[in-house]
Amino acid sequence: MTRTAIRTENAPAPYHGAPYSQAIRAGELVFVSGQVAIDPETHDLVGDTIEEQTERVLSNLGAILEAAGSGLDRIVKTTVYLADWDDFPGMNGVYARFVGSPPPARATAGIELPPGLLVEIDAIATVG
Repeated sequence: MTRTAIRTENAPAPYHGAPYSQAIRAGELVFVSGQVAIDPETHDLVGDTIEEQTERVLSNLGAILEAAGSGLDRIVKTTVYLADWDDFPGMNGVYARFVGSPPPARATAGIELPPGLLVEIDAIATVG
């Protein structure tokens, strides 16, 4: 099966040239690397609240999925990483607005993220 790297200027480039793609398309699936609340133009962190950061993260995910010929409505699985479990309700409210119904399968984990980052989300979606 051919793997095709997906790249768009509408989402942040890999951090400091790290060896990963924004996404990889393999057959009818696209695997999106974890996205954080970074503005693709300024490379600055966006938002001080979990709601603001979750919106930026999902906008970045959406831009990458669009470049792959998919979209947020085609997500089948996500993993959400939270720096603070107390942010779960705020993230969840924004997430629900973006992913629609039925919502994709999801795992959520509490982890240590770099300073200032509150949430990271990766995704698997269908294409076509």
